[in-house]
Amino acid sequence: MCKVDERLAQLHDQNPEALVADGFEDAYIGNAGQACSPPLAVYDYEKCLTILIDRDGMTGGEAVDFFEFNVIGAYMGEGTPLFLYR
Repeated sequence: MCKVDERLAQLHDQNPEALVADGFEDAYIGNAGQACSPPLAVYDYEKCLTILIDRDGMTGGEAVDFFEFNVIGAYMGEGTPLFLYR
């Protein structure tokens, strides 16, 4: 099991309702939480865009449009992952 898989397994143990962003494992940077809330998966926004550009052949603008609408815009409840803008 690789480190990302181990960290995601730990996250699932702490919060079984936490969701992951399929296909963006290389952009996963860890977990975050706040008082009185279970932890959530956190992804690097720029790395997510790079994945779309490299993997799917999108332009930078296409990647931003796709990601903002289809990933960030897809609120799936309280377990929805977080995306960090560095």
